[in-house]
Amino acid sequence: MNDLPLHPPAGRPPEPVPPPTPLAGDDDASAQALSEAFSSSFRIVKLIMAVLVVVFLCSGMFIVQPNEQAIVLRFGRPLEVAGDKLRSPGWHWAWPYPINEVVRIPVGQIQTVTSTTGWHATTPEMEARGEEPFASGVLRPEADGYTLSADGNIMHVRATMKYRITDPVRFTFGFANGTTILTNVVNNALIWASAQMSADTALYKDKGGFRDLVVQRVRQQIRELDLGVTLEPSDVETKPPIDVRASFENVNSEEQKRSERISAAEGDRDQIVSKAQGEAQAILARAVGSSNRYVTAVAAEATAFRDQLPEYVKDRQLFRDRLLADRLGRVMTNAQEKFFLPERPDGLPREIRLQLSREPVKREAPETR
Repeated sequence: MNDLPLHPPAGRPPEPVPPPTPLAGDDDASAQALSEAFSSSFRIVKLIMAVLVVVFLCSGMFIVQPNEQAIVLRFGRPLEVAGDKLRSPGWHWAWPYPINEVVRIPVGQIQTVTSTTGWHATTPEMEARGEEPFASGVLRPEADGYTLSADGNIMHVRATMKYRITDPVRFTFGFANGTTILTNVVNNALIWASAQMSADTALYKDKGGFRDLVVQRVRQQIRELDLGVTLEPSDVETKPPIDVRASFENVNSEEQKRSERISAAEGDRDQIVSKAQGEAQAILARAVGSSNRYVTAVAAEATAFRDQLPEYVKDRQLFRDRLLADRLGRVMTNAQEKFFLPERPDGLPREIRLQLSREPVKREAPETR
């Protein structure tokens, strides 16, 4: 039997039971297990830290593509390597953010900036379908953009400028936003060029001239601001307001008909003048030829008369008779009948009687073989 009472006496708290006394072998095993646990944890932590350091350092590796260049910023300032701030295409390394920051600049590819400050309200879906807003009868300045022409008319203009970055450092760090500055330059060029031309010229007669004027203005502003970009072939559109487009087109159609008629009339005029000038030249040529021939013939006859003067001086009567015979021979060549009356020896005139009522002599044509 156990001598201890099963229940404590009334009015007295129970006495605490002392813990069992551990053995010497159990204490050594617990300490050894705890030491091994701490050692394993430290090794895992070291491995994790080493992996994190490697990952942190490898995260600084970056690739610059062939159509771009990069600038490394260290606490916001460009970092130079061998006196150059730009990183060429290829593999590079920099301290990860926030120590270093890599700014990529697309210098090889052509970029685009579009100015719609003078264009009517539209959406990408309407542009894709080729649709235009409906005519409302009024101009909506809060939604539609426009410019004023030199003759005080309203027209819509839009420019799509293509450019390449030639000075990345200047374009990226010389301005708060280079693309916005370039957009403002294009807006200024559209308004300025519109004020230099009449609406009819910019919309119909000389669209190419208006485009060249806009591009010239943009290039001038780029040089003055030193933006660090170069323009590529760009596109400029002009369009009359939708509410008055029919009137513009009617006027332009009539102008084209007028120009066609004027061109046709000028062509007819040139043809008639050319023909008249040709005929005049032909008449003058024939006249000059006839004149030359006549002068030559007269000169030849004068020479012949001068050559015959000595013969005439020697025997004038013989000379007259010879000339008379020659002339009579030519005169009577085509005469059908010839009558020759010799002079009478006594010198008296002869009485000539002609039978006018007789039948003329018929001549037969010679036979042809």
